[in-house]
Amino acid sequence: MKETRDGTRTDRFSKSPSTDSHPLLLDIDDFKGDFSFDALFGNLVNELLPSYLEEETDNSEGHGANDAMANGHLRAPSDAGKLAQGSSPLFPEVDALLSLFKNSCIQLIDLRKQIDGKLYNLKKEVAAQDSKHRKTLSELEKGVDGLFDSFARLDSRISSVGQTAAKIGDHLQSADAQRETASQTIDLIKYLMEFNSSPGDLMELSPLFSDDSRVAEAASIAQKLRSFAEEDIGRQGIAVSSVVGNATASRGLEVAVANLQEYCNELENRLLARFDTASQKRELSTMAECAKILSQFNRGTSAMQHYVGLRPMFDLEVMNEDARLVLGDPGSQPSPSNVARGLSSLYKEITDTVRKEAATITAVFPSPNDVMSILVQRVLEDRVPKLLEKLLVKPSLLNPPPMEEGGLILYLRMLAVAYEKTQDLARDLRGVGCGDLDVEGLTESLFLPHKDIYIEYEQASLRQLYKSKMEELRAESQQSSESTGTIGRSKGASISSSQQQISVTVVTEFVRWNEEAISRATLFSSQPATLAANVRAVFTCLLDQVSLYITEGLERARDSLTEAAALRERFVLGTSVSRRVAAAAASAAEAAAAAGESSFRSFMVAVQRCGSSVAIVQQYFANSISRLLLPVDGAHAASCEEMASAMSSAEGAAYKGLQQCIETVMAEVERLLSAEQKATDYRSPDDGIAPDHRPTTACTRVVAYLSRVLESAFTALEGLNKQAFLTELGNRLHKGLLNHWQKFTFNPSGGLRLKRDITEYGEFVRSFNAPTVDEKFELLGIMANVFIVAPESLSTLFEGTPSIRKDAQRFIQLRDDYKSAKLAARLSSLWPSSS
Repeated sequence: MKETRDGTRTDRFSKSPSTDSHPLLLDIDDFKGDFSFDALFGNLVNELLPSYLEEETDNSEGHGANDAMANGHLRAPSDAGKLAQGSSPLFPEVDALLSLFKNSCIQLIDLRKQIDGKLYNLKKEVAAQDSKHRKTLSELEKGVDGLFDSFARLDSRISSVGQTAAKIGDHLQSADAQRETASQTIDLIKYLMEFNSSPGDLMELSPLFSDDSRVAEAASIAQKLRSFAEEDIGRQGIAVSSVVGNATASRGLEVAVANLQEYCNELENRLLARFDTASQKRELSTMAECAKILSQFNRGTSAMQHYVGLRPMFDLEVMNEDARLVLGDPGSQPSPSNVARGLSSLYKEITDTVRKEAATITAVFPSPNDVMSILVQRVLEDRVPKLLEKLLVKPSLLNPPPMEEGGLILYLRMLAVAYEKTQDLARDLRGVGCGDLDVEGLTESLFLPHKDIYIEYEQASLRQLYKSKMEELRAESQQSSESTGTIGRSKGASISSSQQQISVTVVTEFVRWNEEAISRATLFSSQPATLAANVRAVFTCLLDQVSLYITEGLERARDSLTEAAALRERFVLGTSVSRRVAAAAASAAEAAAAAGESSFRSFMVAVQRCGSSVAIVQQYFANSISRLLLPVDGAHAASCEEMASAMSSAEGAAYKGLQQCIETVMAEVERLLSAEQKATDYRSPDDGIAPDHRPTTACTRVVAYLSRVLESAFTALEGLNKQAFLTELGNRLHKGLLNHWQKFTFNPSGGLRLKRDITEYGEFVRSFNAPTVDEKFELLGIMANVFIVAPESLSTLFEGTPSIRKDAQRFIQLRDDYKSAKLAARLSSLWPSSS
C-alpha cells in the first residue's frame, strides 16, 4: 500500500467481488523488494479498525493517557462501561477480521503453490542447460588436445628445419673460413718468398711493408711469417734429415728468418720513435695505436719497458732529491720523527705519481696490468732501494757509534720507521694496481739484509743504553757527593750514604727501552716461532739489566751496613779506661749507632724499591710478553724460569742484607741495654717506698728505638718476606733479652719491674704478627714469676708448663735469696730430672 501526497493511501491489494464486504487479493509482486510483515498486517486491518489506528496515534502523542490500552483491553470511564454492558459487544470487528485472515491464508497457500511450481520448472531448465554446457565443454577439450598435438608436430618440424639450417650454416662458415685461410696462406707464402729472396735485401718487398698507414697489418703478417719460419727451422733441426730437399728448405727459411728479424727490428724501432713523439705531445690515441701494434713484438715487453724507463720519476736528479727530502741537509743528524715525516711525504708523492701513470697506462696499453707490474717493480727495485741505501747505514757491532751520535738505537729506530713506511707504500701501490706482482714479497726482500741480524743489533743496543745510563747515574752520584761534601769517618757516619739508591724510575726506563724493542721485534717477525725467539732474547736483556741493577743497589746498601758495623767494632772499649776516653768512645758509639740506623733505613728503602722494580717487570711480562710467547709451546714456561733465575741473585743479596739489618738492630739493642740498664732496676732497696711499676729506662729506650727503626721495615717488606724477617728479629730479641737478664739478680720488687718490662716488650712484638714470638714472650712473663713468689711456691709455679722448667731454673738462680733460701737443694729434690 502506498500513500499519496494528500494523505490518502493506495492499496497494492485488489478487492475481489466476493460475498465478503472487504474482499482482498494478494499478488506475488507484493512480496518483492523490501517486504515488511508489519506493513502487510497494517494494510489488512487498517480499514476494519480505523478507531484502533487513531487510538494508537493518540497513545503515541499523549504518552500515557488514562484511556490507553493496557494488557490488550481498552480502559473506559465507569459510566461508559456500564452503558456498554447493556448495549453492544466489547470488540465488534472480530468476525470481519477472522474472515479477512482466513481469506488471506487461503490466498497465501495458493501463492506458495504457484511459487513451488515455478521453482520446479526452473530446476528442470537449469539441469537441462547444465547438461548441455557440460557436453559443450567436453567437445572443446577434445578440440584443444588436437590443437596441442598439431602445435607439437609443428614445433618438431621447425626444430628439425632449424638444425638442418644450422648445419648448412656451419658448413658454409667452415668453407668460408677455409677459403679465407687459403687466401691468407697464399698471401703469406708470397710474402715469405719475398723475404726469402736474398739476405739483407728489403727493398723488393710488397708495398704493404712500407706503407705507414698499414703498419699494424704489416706487423701482424711479419710476426706470423717469423713464427712459421722459426717453427719450421726448429722442427727440421730436431727431426732426422733423410731428404736433401729438407736441408735446402731449411737454409732458405733461415734467410727469411734473418730478413724478417731485421724488418721487425726496424719496424719496432720506428714504432717506438713514433710512440715517444706521441708521448711527448700527450697524444694518447697515437700512443695507444703504437702500443697495440708493439704488443705483437714479444708481447709488447719492449714497449712497456721503454715507456717505464723514460718516466721522469726515475731520473737521477729526482732520486738525489729523495735523499735530501728524507735525510735533510748533508752533515745534519737525522731524527726518526723527521725521517718518518719525510718518508710519508715522499711515498705519498710516489703513490700519486704512480696513480697518474696508471690512468695513462690504462688508456694506452692493451695490457695495463703488465705495465703497472713493471712500473711498480721499478719503483721497488730502483728508486726505493737507492734511498734506503743512504738511509740505513748498518753500524759496526764491534765499534758501535757513541750515544752522542745516536748510538745503535738510532739505526734501529730508522730501520723500524723505514720498514713501516715502506710497507705502507707497498699497500698503497697494491691499491693503485700492480698486476700479479708480489709487492709484499719484494718489499720484504729490501730489508732482508737488515732483518737477518736484527736481533743482534737489538741486544747490543740495549746493552749500550744500559751502560750509558749507569755512567750517567755514577756521574750524577759523584757530582752530588762532591757538592754536598763527605762526612768524616771520625764522626762515625757512613761514607756510603751519598751513594746512589735503587730508583724505580730507572727500572721503568729499562722497561720502556724493552717495550720499544719488543714493538720492533713484533714489526719484523711475521712467524710466531720467530717472534717468540726474538721476544725472549729481548726480554732476557731486561731481566739481566734489572737483576744487575738492583743487585748492585742492594750490595751498595749492604756496604753501608758493613761500614756501620765496622764503626761499632772500632769503638768497643775495655773496662779499665779513663772517664774522658769513655765519654769520647760513648759519643763515637752514638754516632756509629746513628750511622747504623741510617744504613738500616737505606737498605729497607732499597729492598722496597727492589720489590717495586720486580713487580714492574712481572706486570710487564704478564701484560706484554706472555701473549707473544703462549702460541709457541714451552716458550712461556722457559721465560718464567729465566725470570726466576735472573732475580735469584737479587734475592740472595736482599737476604744477606736483611740478616745484616737484624745484626745492626740487635747490636744497638745490646748497646742500649748495656748503657741504660742499672743493677738497681731489678734490686730496689727495701726502704718502704712503694715499688715503681713503670718500665725501666733501658726497656723504654729499646722499645722506642725498635719502634723508630722498624717503621721503615714495616713499610718496605710485604708478605712472607716481612713475616720471616720479623719472626727472626723477634727470636733474636728474645734470646738477647735472656742473655742480658742473666747479668742481674732480682728481688721480688725487681721481679715485678722485670715483669713490667716483659709486658712492654711483649706488647711491642705483638705488632710483628708472629705467633711463635708472642708465645715466647708470654712464657717469659710466666718465668718472671719466679722472682715474685715465695720459695715454697716454686714447685707449683710451672705445673702447667713443664717445657720451660730448664729456663725457669736458670731464672731461679738469679734470685737474690738463691743461696740464703737454699733453693738449689730444694730444686734438685723437686725436679730431679733437671739437676
